[in-house]
Amino acid sequence: MKNNKYKHMKDYVFLLLVLLSFLGFSQDYITDKSELFKNYREDQFYASVTYNLLNEKPKDVSQSGFSSGFHFGFIRDMPINERRNFAIGLGIGISSNSYNQKKLLIEEANNEIAFSIIDESEYNVTKNKFTTYLVEVPFEIRWRTSTASDYNFWRIYTGFKIGYLLYNSTKFKSELANVKLSNIDNFNKLQYGLTLSAGYSTWNFHVYYGLNPIFDNNSRLSNKTIEMKSVKIGLMFYIL
Repeated sequence: MKNNKYKHMKDYVFLLLVLLSFLGFSQDYITDKSELFKNYREDQFYASVTYNLLNEKPKDVSQSGFSSGFHFGFIRDMPINERRNFAIGLGIGISSNSYNQKKLLIEEANNEIAFSIIDESEYNVTKNKFTTYLVEVPFEIRWRTSTASDYNFWRIYTGFKIGYLLYNSTKFKSELANVKLSNIDNFNKLQYGLTLSAGYSTWNFHVYYGLNPIFDNNSRLSNKTIEMKSVKIGLMFYIL
């Protein structure tokens, strides 16, 4: 009888230990989940491919072919509400942007850079483009439907991007002349504009609207400043 009593006591102790272990594990799990929810953020690498448009072009200038942009970088996500679906993002990245266009010739004359409008049929132009390479700092206000465990969600990120010009080049090829220039001073060193990215999961629509001209005030065509600005439309991919 006494042996049975001790046996039952051992069983109770064993069950109690199992229960306490389970409760401890559950509490740790809940704490971990809570911490996960408390601390999660959308730190993200980004990559974007855009079609580059020229806005406010001089009267006789038009675009031709596909003008492409490639953008890569990292944005630090800083949530500002308890649910962590509203945040501020600040990052750094690089981009290359080409602009294929017609009739605007950029050349060096008398040790100065000159801009002129040409008759393309007379020159039989095969290539006419300029390219910029920038280091960029994007700033975003971010809203999304994400949670700590849901990686597929809707997002709307809007903000501002400022870029510093590292390098530029121009290429002009025709039957009458070939002109290739690099790192000329006529491009604005700082280029900035508004941004918007919106979509679901990895695939997002992206647009950049330039606020200042690509060329500086010393760049003139028919004695007028060249006010061309950049507009970029494409896809943005976010990678955790």
